[in-house]
Amino acid sequence: MMKRSIGLALIWMYASLCVTAKENKTTSMGYPITPVPFTSVKVNEGFWGQRIQAAREVTVPLAFSKCEETGRYTNFVNATAHMKNPLQVGFIPEGSFPFDDTDPYKTIEGASYLLQTYPDKKLEHYLDSIIAIIGAAQEPDGYLYTARTQNPQAPHPWSGDRRWVKEEEGSHELYNLGHMVEAAIAHYQATGKRSFLDIAIRFADCVCREVGNGVGQARVVPGHQIAEMALAKLYLCTGDKKYLDEAKFLLDERGKTTVTHDYSQAHKPVIEQDEAVGHAVRATYMYAGMADVAALTGDSAYIKAIDRIWDNIVTKKLYITGGIGATNQGEAFGKNYELPNMTAYCETCAAIGNVYVNHRLFLLHGESKYYDVLERTLYNGLISGMSLDGGAFFYPNPLASEGQHQRQPWFGCACCPSNICRFIPSLPGYVYAVKDQNVYVNLFLANQSTLSVGGKNVKLSQATNYPWNGDITLTVDENRAGTFTLKVRVPNWTRGEVVPSDLYTFSNVESSNYTISVNGEKVNGSLDHGYLPISRKWKKGDRVQIHFDMPVRTVVANDAVAADRGRVCIERGPLVYCAEHPDNPFNLNSVLIGRRPQFTLGTSTIAGTAVTTIQTEAQRLSYNNAGQLEVNNTSLTLIPYYAWAHRGRGQMAIWLPQDVSAIRLKKAEVVKQKGNGFFNE
Repeated sequence: MMKRSIGLALIWMYASLCVTAKENKTTSMGYPITPVPFTSVKVNEGFWGQRIQAAREVTVPLAFSKCEETGRYTNFVNATAHMKNPLQVGFIPEGSFPFDDTDPYKTIEGASYLLQTYPDKKLEHYLDSIIAIIGAAQEPDGYLYTARTQNPQAPHPWSGDRRWVKEEEGSHELYNLGHMVEAAIAHYQATGKRSFLDIAIRFADCVCREVGNGVGQARVVPGHQIAEMALAKLYLCTGDKKYLDEAKFLLDERGKTTVTHDYSQAHKPVIEQDEAVGHAVRATYMYAGMADVAALTGDSAYIKAIDRIWDNIVTKKLYITGGIGATNQGEAFGKNYELPNMTAYCETCAAIGNVYVNHRLFLLHGESKYYDVLERTLYNGLISGMSLDGGAFFYPNPLASEGQHQRQPWFGCACCPSNICRFIPSLPGYVYAVKDQNVYVNLFLANQSTLSVGGKNVKLSQATNYPWNGDITLTVDENRAGTFTLKVRVPNWTRGEVVPSDLYTFSNVESSNYTISVNGEKVNGSLDHGYLPISRKWKKGDRVQIHFDMPVRTVVANDAVAADRGRVCIERGPLVYCAEHPDNPFNLNSVLIGRRPQFTLGTSTIAGTAVTTIQTEAQRLSYNNAGQLEVNNTSLTLIPYYAWAHRGRGQMAIWLPQDVSAIRLKKAEVVKQKGNGFFNE
C-alpha cells in the first residue's frame, strides 16, 4: 500500500473544502504534498497577469457568447420542453456533438475561478441564469444529457437507443458528468450556492445507481475519461465514499469490458499499461484520475503504471514544446519517436492534460523533473493555444506551417477554447506547495501569496520579469511559522538538461548557471531532487535573490526522431523560439543555421504585447537562373513560439536546418486535413 498522506492536497485541487450538510465531514487522505490554492496567490502585472486579464476580460465572455450563438443553451431548453410535453421534441443540429453540453460547464468552471479572485455580481447573476436553464433539463432520476433527452426517439447518432449503451464508443455521457461535477464544485466554492452542486450530485447518484458490475447495471467505462477525476473531487466535496468507489470501478474495469482498443486506453487493464497510446486527451485525463484515486485509496499499482507511462512520454513521445499527440488520426500519440512537425497535432486540451499529470506526479513524488516538463508545456505548447488578446484559439499546435494554420474564435468541436477558459484562471495554484515545514517554490511569476505552514501563516511575494530574464526576488512579508525550509526549484535547463531524458540535448557550448542568495549572502548547498533547500527562522523582510542565467541555447533531437535530423531548435530560458514569415521574407526551408551560431537579443511588439526576440546570422541556399546553387548570408529573427500566427498566414518553423541534408529548396507540400480535423473530442 502507498504511504498514507497527512496532506489535504486534493481538497484544494478539487475546489477546496466543500462539505455538504448531509455529511459534515471531510477525508484526511490526499497527496503527500499540498499545493497552495490559487485563491491564496494573487498574480500581479506581468507575463501571467496579462494572460489572466485576457481570460477574464475576453476569453470567458467570448466563450459564453459562443455558447449562446451556437445553440449550446438551446439544447437544454429543448430537453426541458420535451419533458414538459413529450410531443415537443428538439432536433440535434447537423455538426453538433453529444459533448456540446460541456462547453457551458467548462466556461462556468473558469468563470467561477475568476469570481473567487475578482468578485463580479453581474457575472454571478449570469451564472445563476445558466444554471437554472441546465437544471430544468435534468430528468427526474438525475440523468442529464440533452443529446438524448430532447428527442429520445431520435437522439444524437453517437448516443445509442438506450442510456450508456454507446458510452464506450462515443456517447460521452460520463464525460459530460465529469465536466459538470468539476464546474459545479468550482461554482459552489466561489459562491456558496448549492444550485449547480445539487444538480451534479443528482446526476452522479444516477450514474452510481446505473453504472457498475451489479445486477441490472451497465458494465461500461468512459469512452472519454474525466469522470474519474471528477468523482474523486465529489468524494472530497461530500465525504460520500460511493463516488470514490465509482471512480475506482471506472478505472479497474478498463480493458475488461466490450470495447478493448488503445484509442481510449482500453486495450489492457490500467495497471498493466506501460506506453502512452491512443487519444492524447483521454489518456492524460485517465492518468490524472489514476493519480487521484491512488492518493485517496493507497493503490500503489496505479502509481507504478503512471510512472512507466510518464517515462515513455518523456523519453519517446514529448514534443520540444511540451505538446503531446503526434497525429490527427484519432488526435493520438504516435509510435515511439514519431514526432512530425507540420502534421503534429499537439491539441491544446492535451497540453492541459499533460500539466495535470505532471502536477499530480510532483505532489506524489516531490521531484522537480515533473515541474520541468510542466513548465515547458505551460510556456509553449499550452498558451500557444490562446491568442495574446484571448479572443482566438488553436485546436492543434503544430511545430511548422506553410500558412495553412490560423487561429479561430471558436470551433464546431469547441473543447479547446472552453478548456483554456477553465485552466488559465487556475494557474496561480501551481506556483507554491507545502509539505510539513517545507515550502516549494515551483513557478516564477510576480505575485503575493499567503501560505499555511504547520497551521501558521506565511506571506511571500515575488518580483520578477520572468520569463524574459532570470532574476527573481522572493520576499518574506510575514512569518508566523518560525523555522521552515524554502525549496527553490532550479529549472533543468539551468542545469544543462532540456528534458528529463535523452530525447533532446543542448548542442551549443554556451553554459548556464544559477546563484541564490539570502539578504545578499550566497547560499551554497546540494540540490535535493532539483530543489535548493534553504532552512532558517525567516524574518519579515528577508529577501531571497534568485538568478538563472538565460543564454540562448541550441537543441538537437535524439537521432531516432527522423523529423528533426539535421535540424536545431533555439531556446532561451523556458521559451521555445520559432522563425515566422513576417520577420523573415524568404523560404524558411532554405535557411542553414551555422555550427557555432552567435545570437543577439531584441524586442518586438506582437498583437500589442512586447516580446523578446532573438537574431542570428544564417545562410540561405537557392538556385540561380542558371540552375547553380548559391549561398547568401542572411539575418534570421526568431520569436517565442507561443506568439506565432498573429500577423497573417505564412511560414513558421521551430526546427531549422543545420545540415545541408535537411534543406528543402522547393516549397514544402501543405498537408490538408479533413475540414479542420477537429472531430474526435
